[in-house]
Amino acid sequence: MLTQSYNPDVLTCLANLSNDEVFTPPNIVNQMLDLLPPEIWQDKNATFLDPATKTGVFLREIAKRLMIGLEKEIPDQQKRINHIFTKQLYGIAITDITAILSRRSVYCSKKADGKYSVCEGFDTSEGNIIFKWMAHTWEGERCKYCGASENVKEYNRNDTMESHAYQFIHTDKPEEIFKMKFDVIIGNPPYQLSTGGSVESQAIPIYNKFIEQAKKLSPRYLSMITPSRWFTGGFGLDKFRDSMLNDNKLRVIHDYIDANDCFPGVQIKGGVSFFLWDRDNEGLCKVYTHKNQEISYSERPLLESGLSTFIRWNEAVSIIHKVKSKTEPIFSDIVSPRDPFGLNYFEGKREIMFKKFQKKPFKNGIEIYSQGWLKNGISYADKKYITTREELVGKWKVFISKAYGASENYPHQILNKPFIGKPQSCCNMTYLVIGGYDKKETANNVISYIQTRFFRFLVGLLKNTQNAYRQVYSFVPMQDFSESWTDEKLYKKYKLSKTEIEFIETMIRPMGESEDE
Repeated sequence: MLTQSYNPDVLTCLANLSNDEVFTPPNIVNQMLDLLPPEIWQDKNATFLDPATKTGVFLREIAKRLMIGLEKEIPDQQKRINHIFTKQLYGIAITDITAILSRRSVYCSKKADGKYSVCEGFDTSEGNIIFKWMAHTWEGERCKYCGASENVKEYNRNDTMESHAYQFIHTDKPEEIFKMKFDVIIGNPPYQLSTGGSVESQAIPIYNKFIEQAKKLSPRYLSMITPSRWFTGGFGLDKFRDSMLNDNKLRVIHDYIDANDCFPGVQIKGGVSFFLWDRDNEGLCKVYTHKNQEISYSERPLLESGLSTFIRWNEAVSIIHKVKSKTEPIFSDIVSPRDPFGLNYFEGKREIMFKKFQKKPFKNGIEIYSQGWLKNGISYADKKYITTREELVGKWKVFISKAYGASENYPHQILNKPFIGKPQSCCNMTYLVIGGYDKKETANNVISYIQTRFFRFLVGLLKNTQNAYRQVYSFVPMQDFSESWTDEKLYKKYKLSKTEIEFIETMIRPMGESEDE
């Protein structure tokens, strides 16, 4: 019996370089190309740039479409190939290796002018897929273009080693790279730069630099796939987020809650998304939310009236409007910033900080709750080392972890369990402190509110990484804490519909149930 041979696309089989430099599967590339107007594939003058090519997959898939679209205008296949590759497709590789890989997948040869190249129009080995080693430009201890730290060894290297100084963003004049303008700029840029520490969430985002640089070239269309963390800003993304959300040229967003749906095997907390920016057309944005193979769709403004943050879930918009209509104070006003009592900055040295804590109670010592480096969770220190919020030490209060795993498996918990902090206690930077109360009962009522699905749903709209700092509580309204709270009371107060309640309860599980993260 004859068996049909199977020739897989090699670009679907490549392992990713890292979570920062992720190879794009061809099916996702084609979803992004589908956002462009169909007539562009019949335009022999349209030009395309991938400013961060890794495998050449964007250029390869564009070439396939142009080969079909230009068949009538340029019937001769070889002339059509020569025209497309020499006049329409351009790429800037992120490393010398990815330049070779990209040429191999686009030109079918690692040398554009090589014997086996499908294009006969090049007289250089690079063709239109280039790589130029760049050095960072240090101003103080930071690169003025990308923010990389001079103290991180991998960024401060000679020209024989990769420095992660990407050509497209390490120039004031990106138009000089190819000395031309582009109709379409499309790609999957590197996502972040290390700060030299071990905490992923503290890495410096860099994908925003590629988008900002691309806009300087004023293409007709811009499309890139990036982490979705920019929706809520933070860690250097606030200005970028504001500019994106106030840009009416951003016409389409496809948001994948679980990055595995785009990049199998890659963990990117908060998911990923790609967009279409249309220079010549402004209007509402078509938002597609992908979750568990289901797609939610809504055409809406990126910023709802009265809000400064993008609402990721289409189904959540009506709930937010109902909550906001009561114009109540916000819960984040009573949530502390990180390191609420100033305990983690003893003279700026960690070893001194350790010496200030004792494992056993002593007279006039303050009980300190902590996680991580103090394994038992409770230690003691003299009150004089508390440098902020001293007035809360003698109060009843609520402690909650400043971080909790950002699972993409719904329903999930969003926040760790809060707990009571008794008078003469405080916490280190692993917790946030909420309020300060004269009665234990009041603190317990606050905890009853935090434990509701309603509360944690509103937090989840702003929390797309493991960190849960004060700003993620900005959608949560204050309540009267002379009474305890349940979901039923809150649903009734805000007049939520059956559909809205069901959506909340598909997203958030009861606190305390097991969760597979």
